[in-house]
Amino acid sequence: MSVVTKPVTMPAPNLVAGEEDNYLTHSSGFLSWALTLDHKRIGLMYLTCVMASFALGGILALLVRIHLWNPNLDPTQALFSNKVYNQIFTLHGAVMVFLFIIPSIPAALGNFLLPIMLGSKDVAFPRLNLGSFYLWVAGALFFLFSMFATGLDTGWTFYTPYSIESQGPVVAATMGVFVLGFSSIFTGLNFIVTINTMRPPGMTWFRMPLFLWAIYSTAIIQVLATPVLGITMLLLAAERILGIGIFDAKMNGDPVAFQHFFWFYSHPAVYIMILPAMGIISELMSVHSHKGILGYRMIAYSSIAIALFGFLVWGHHMFTSGMADVTTIVFSALTFTVSIPSAIKVFNWIGTMYQGTVSLNTPMVYALAFIFLFTIGGLTGLFLGALSTDMHLHATYFVVAHFHYVMMGGTLVAFLGGLFHWWPKMTGKMFNDFAGIVSAAIVFVGFNLTFLPQFVLGTRGMPRRYASYALEFQDLHRLSTIGAVMLGTGLLVAALTLLHSLFYGSKAPRNPWGGATLEWECSSPPPHDNFSSAPTVGDPYDFSNIEYDPKVGGYFKKK
Repeated sequence: MSVVTKPVTMPAPNLVAGEEDNYLTHSSGFLSWALTLDHKRIGLMYLTCVMASFALGGILALLVRIHLWNPNLDPTQALFSNKVYNQIFTLHGAVMVFLFIIPSIPAALGNFLLPIMLGSKDVAFPRLNLGSFYLWVAGALFFLFSMFATGLDTGWTFYTPYSIESQGPVVAATMGVFVLGFSSIFTGLNFIVTINTMRPPGMTWFRMPLFLWAIYSTAIIQVLATPVLGITMLLLAAERILGIGIFDAKMNGDPVAFQHFFWFYSHPAVYIMILPAMGIISELMSVHSHKGILGYRMIAYSSIAIALFGFLVWGHHMFTSGMADVTTIVFSALTFTVSIPSAIKVFNWIGTMYQGTVSLNTPMVYALAFIFLFTIGGLTGLFLGALSTDMHLHATYFVVAHFHYVMMGGTLVAFLGGLFHWWPKMTGKMFNDFAGIVSAAIVFVGFNLTFLPQFVLGTRGMPRRYASYALEFQDLHRLSTIGAVMLGTGLLVAALTLLHSLFYGSKAPRNPWGGATLEWECSSPPPHDNFSSAPTVGDPYDFSNIEYDPKVGGYFKKK
């Protein structure tokens, strides 16, 4: 394996003598951040915004669970009125999906890491990258203002006919989603062009880190599927304003057509959420097992296969909508096939650990939690893909639990694992590993205590989104609420661990974990230009020439 040339750090004019130049200190002042074209600073700004969105969505989720502590059979004794409850869970779902889960890994970690993993200075279109960020901010502010100002209670899916008849600011909210879609498309285009045109000499497609394969597959979905959502939102706005009868049955429109359009985007969007998470887990499993990834090509091909299948299975969300029998059978069969590439990844991750030197540090504990939770999410999806069982489980708490096991137990847990993994590189500071492991343990226990009871609730017929319920469901709802508080505590511990490191953490070495990909060849935090010269590329999963240096507490490559 070739050795990557180590960059020479050049002093910046505004640095104090002895201070290293990096992207954080290269320039200062508000405008240096607001107008920056540096992908690393843009990634940090995305990270700050999506974490603020996540905090908002998490608080709203806790309010929902606290409301459901009691059955609320008497509306006068309920924590919220039914209308306010509907507005809270609508806002929770919309914020989590559109403002956190979809942009979290690609926009934050993807922006920061993609050029460094390629050994390049920046993305292909730095100005478009900054413009994408401000489009996201504009869409988020527009979206949130419209929902907070007058309230929206349609659910995050904006299903017709309710979204046509609702008195809330549906048009304003759909325009916010429309603007957010442009941000997603531009980011995807930027990543596709960057990976296609800016790989350094020697980095063929099959010498590219698997995280980049996942980001590339995600970008394809973003570019192809997001316009469908944008057009659907415009049609819904036109229906509201002009009343032209696209989705309104009273005017010979078809409400089910909205579901087809929405899920043609939204099921691929599930893979916009989970594919980058899978890319993170591939990196974590290899680096923290100190062993080459098992079945590199199969994992790479499975990312493309998931992206392809994602466009073919949207109909399994609509088995109860009255589609033809043949159509439902086809969609059911296609739904089962999408489990194959996902199972390949899980098998190869577990195989990677076999005979490896596994380090049970914070990133690896989060990675192991991901495999457990994502597997439960995938297996419970089989019940929803089968026609006979979905008819009973559709629109119950079983669906809520399944969705959260895939999206939160999958995407969020992988995001946290990746954040801890690359935090020393991003900030130049090491965190308290014991505190990080404690946060992972609390998150894992709290998550399962929150959502395992909801599977039972769903099988017993508890509908989702209801503000009140029969007394027989009270114990399970209370278990779920206790778990939600525990989950929130674990996430708070994780946040405090990372924030503590910024002020009290020791200086991070260049390569604290022993990774072989190019981002571990630059200093921590990276220089403004990432590399002073194009690095020489080798196998990103060859750890045979990496040794630990106890003097710096990190790893280095032998010459």
